[in-house]
Amino acid sequence: MMRHSSTHPAPVQPPLSKRSASTPGGFVAGIAKSRETTLFVVLILLIVGTGLAKPQFLNLQNLRDVLLNVSIISLLTAGMTVVILMRHIDLSVGSTVGISAYAVGSLYVAFPHMPVLVALAAGLAIGFVAGGINALLVAVGRVPSLVATLSTLYIFRGADYAWVHGGQINATSLPDAYSRLATGTLLGIPTLALIAIVVLVGLAVYLKQFRAGREHYAIGSNPEAARLAGVNVERRVMSGFLLSGAIAGFAGALWLARFGTVDASTAKGIELQVVAAAVVGSVAITGGVGTILGATLGALVLGVISIALVVLHVSPFWEQAIQGALIVAAITADTLLARSVAKRMMRKRDHG
Repeated sequence: MMRHSSTHPAPVQPPLSKRSASTPGGFVAGIAKSRETTLFVVLILLIVGTGLAKPQFLNLQNLRDVLLNVSIISLLTAGMTVVILMRHIDLSVGSTVGISAYAVGSLYVAFPHMPVLVALAAGLAIGFVAGGINALLVAVGRVPSLVATLSTLYIFRGADYAWVHGGQINATSLPDAYSRLATGTLLGIPTLALIAIVVLVGLAVYLKQFRAGREHYAIGSNPEAARLAGVNVERRVMSGFLLSGAIAGFAGALWLARFGTVDASTAKGIELQVVAAAVVGSVAITGGVGTILGATLGALVLGVISIALVVLHVSPFWEQAIQGALIVAAITADTLLARSVAKRMMRKRDHG
């Protein structure tokens, strides 16, 4: 006697690509891509609009200036991105740039024939130490990153003033090989920009392809869930601040090559521009969302705005006002996106 099975046939699953597109993660990824696309369109419109208003804007020298200026800012923004992804912030990057730039310059005064790679490594090492201090305060001492890095901002800057004591390093103290980091080109692209591109691509690959990089996103999305999943949150936070500090120190060495003359006020206040570039570049201040590409586009947008205002003979006040407006717009967009995703997830749960 044959018995009919009482089990129902398994429901047919939609293709993987369709499922991933309809999930909240796929929705967020789509929005992130559109944010980056929007930034790219805004960048092109800025260039074209300024070029139409002032045709002399579209010359090779302005393009070169944008690339050189944005190279250092984009490096700092990338390091800041790693920290912001974990719901932290590093306000000490400007002071780290200043003290490392002067330190590398002092090394060249004492050792005029020092190899370029040794100078860059020295800047990176100084930044690594500064990042280590922040890492210990935040990850071990449990000091909120805003308070910790605001404190080290003043501590590092104060140490820089005490060391410099009114002096400065001039471009004449630097060897030609070191200065060529900023003045040299390869296939028409400034060497400094090529160095920045290599570092940015490396960081982008680290965050996307390596488990350690993806853990930064996990911590920013939900620290407790990340901890339960086996992520060593303290160690990863420490590595983030070490990375941010090392990049800031490296950027300080490049700053010396770019500008030649450095003193105790070098890069003062640049941390606000870096935070603005990260936020404008779709890096969520609440953590867990953002890419190196978006952060770089944010730095490019602000860099082009800065050059455009000079070309258009607009008061420098408007640069800060525009930066503030862009930050408000970016945070508002992030808030609206978060609410949209939350409502979408609640509807899926209610209909589930």
